[in-house]
Parts: sequence; C-alpha cells; structure tokens
Amino acid sequence: MPQVLERAEGCWAWVVLLASLVTQGLTLGFPTCTGIFFTELQHEFQASNSETSWFPSILTAMLHAGGPLCSILVGRFGCRVTVMLGGALASLGMVASSFCHTLSQLYLTAGFITGLGMCFSFQSSITVLGFYFSRHRALANALASVGVSLGITLWPLLSRYLLENLGWRGTFLIFGGVLLHCCVCGAILRPVATSTAPETKEGPPPPSKTSAPGCLAACGAAIQRHLAFDILRHNAGYRVFTLGVMWMILGFPLPHVFLVPYATRHGVDEHKAALLISIIGFSNIFLRPVAGLLAGRRDFAGHRKYLFSLAALLNGLTNLVLMDIVPMDRFSSALGLFTILESISILTSPPLAGLLLDTTNNFSYVFYMSSFFLISAALFMGGSFCVLQKKERQGRPAEAEGAVTEVASERGLTVEDPRGSEKQLYTEITYVTSV
Repeated sequence: MPQVLERAEGCWAWVVLLASLVTQGLTLGFPTCTGIFFTELQHEFQASNSETSWFPSILTAMLHAGGPLCSILVGRFGCRVTVMLGGALASLGMVASSFCHTLSQLYLTAGFITGLGMCFSFQSSITVLGFYFSRHRALANALASVGVSLGITLWPLLSRYLLENLGWRGTFLIFGGVLLHCCVCGAILRPVATSTAPETKEGPPPPSKTSAPGCLAACGAAIQRHLAFDILRHNAGYRVFTLGVMWMILGFPLPHVFLVPYATRHGVDEHKAALLISIIGFSNIFLRPVAGLLAGRRDFAGHRKYLFSLAALLNGLTNLVLMDIVPMDRFSSALGLFTILESISILTSPPLAGLLLDTTNNFSYVFYMSSFFLISAALFMGGSFCVLQKKERQGRPAEAEGAVTEVASERGLTVEDPRGSEKQLYTEITYVTSV
C-alpha cells in the first residue's frame, strides 16, 4: 500500500511543529539539570569536582558532535526514523546508567550513549521543519525553540523532586522512560511531498572494484561533503565565527553545571537552588522567540553577526549567524564541522573548571572564568566582523570598477580619459576577489 505524503505548510505541519517543540525540550533542555545531581554523584563515587564534571561535559559534547553522523542518517533513512532511533538510544543510556557502579560506566551510558541519542533526535526535529515550512520557517523555528526554554524550566524541578524521593538511580531510570517520548514525537514526522520524484532502485549495486587510492579519494570527498574544511581555510567570516564560538563555549556551560552546587554550598535551600536554573529557562521562553523573529527579519539580516556578539556578551546564544557567513548549499557541511569543533570546547570546559575548583576550593573563580571567556569572545567576534565588513566595503568599488573595465575591453569600447579629451582603449582586465 503506497504511503500517503503530507503537504508542506498544511495542517499537519503545525502538529510536526509541536512534536519538534517537545523533542527540543526533552533533549536540548536536559543537560541543564545535570548540576542537580553533581553533589550526589560526587559523594556516591567519591570523586573530585573535575572527575564528576566529565559526565555533563561528555553528554553535552555528544549532543553536538554527532551532527555529521545525524545528517548521514537523515539522508539515508529520513527524519522520522532518526528521531525514533535517537529516542531509543537516549532512553537506553539513561536506563543503563541507573545500574552503573563507576564513573567510567556513567561516562559511557549517560554521557556517550544518551548524548548521541539526544543529538539524533533534536537535530532531526530541527531539520524536518525546513521540509514542512517555507513561508513561515522563521516563525516555526522561533516557536520550536520555546521547547528548549520549557525543558530548561521543567527538567531541574522534576530532577529535584525525583532525587529526593527515588535517589539518583531511580531518577535516571524514570528519565529513561521520559526520553522514550522522543520516539512518539518521531512517529508524528510523516514524510513530506516534494516536487521531485523519488529515485527508483533496480537492485543492489555491483561490488566495487575501486583501487586503494580511489577509496581514499572517496573518503576524502565524503569528509569534504560533511565537514567543510575548505570553507574554514578560505572563508574569513566562518573562521572568525568558529573560533569565537569555540572560545565562548569554554565559559558558556559552566553556570548550568556549577550554579546549583555553588548555591547549596552557600546555604541556599536545595529546592531554591534548582529553581535558579528554572528561572533561566523561564526567561528564555519569552526571549528566544523574540530573538528568533528579530533575527529572521529581512531588514535585519546584515546585522545578525552583531546581534550574536551582543548575545554572547549578555550570555546568550544563537546559530542564525552561520547562514549569513557561508553559502546555503554548503551550510550543512559547515554546520557539521562547526558542531565538531564546538563539542571540543564543550568537552573540555567543565573538567577544566572542576580542576580549578579542586585547586582553589572557591566557586568564584569558576564564574570569573565563565565571564572572561564570554566577554572576550564577544569582543573578538564583534571587532573581527567589523574589520571584515570594512574590508568588504572597500573591495566593492574596486570590484565594480574592474567589472566595468573588463566589459569595456572585451567589447572594444573606448571611454573618456579624465586627464584630457582624448579617448583611449582600455585593454587591462582587473579581477578583484573579496575575502
């Protein structure tokens, strides 16, 4: 029986939007609650701050680093299967983590497996919005991002309640069941009708007889397709953006990991300490859609990079800038490389902060560290984008003049010499390439 395809911008698109909102809340909102378990895990495994902080750092790093693998799965199996696979992996990791007896086992289960599963679910749920929405895409992305804010608001409160009644093992077991709802959300993502007919496959391809150099070339082409190293080399704006975000991420996740332990150490009630994270999420419920709609306006497109720098300065984050820096036909590969490099900073930041805390036994230095990386990254990106924009403006007149000269010389045209009335033929062609 042939499968019925859904129509883009139809009624079902808004159901898909709701599924994407819930998926983002279940996945992207989850890492913010790991700080609730920080002290409990530290006492359970008799570990240092640095050793305990590897758990949230691995989880969050995998949430971003699995992007290229997720794009391959989406291209091969579609968004629906990838979201459901991610939900199953995330659930499996949390259920297995409830039986862990060492931190290393926790790193593998709740860190690696759960993080990878969440990556598959959340990135696929974002990708599918591009198929279902065209005219209302900016609005759809802004509304879907509210799910992250709801997740940041609700996950810490649920974590605190379950931790008091069931302990961390029982809580992680319940979390495994909650994350299975990603599979339900994935089942809602029906295929969308497209203007191109699907390719028909007659049968399995013949066995490859490609030589070893040919295999290496194929591997290189695959890496180039999913990880845009050429853009990193030749696109100055992308280089500034990537380096700035890597630097910024060294400070960005630290408050989510260390804010609750810091508050409890200073005598704040555990419920109120968990509420601090929820307040961050609650404020984002209103700020994320506004920022998304503002950045989505056509007349604001040229200023997104400065909005991003300001957001970093104010401890905010948005990836809309990347679309203005790289061509859209290379966006997926540029995003893949960006998430890989970003995950390196995410992986190293909490353990470094934990080591600093073990050395000084003072939480203040952790927050000083976070502020330093955020502010310096914002100043670096804002200043660099300003310099690049000035160079681009200076290059445009020269490029236009070169184009006119080229057309005149190719057509054999003569132009008036500004130094006299005599007309001369310009034969020189000037090529100007902007950075």
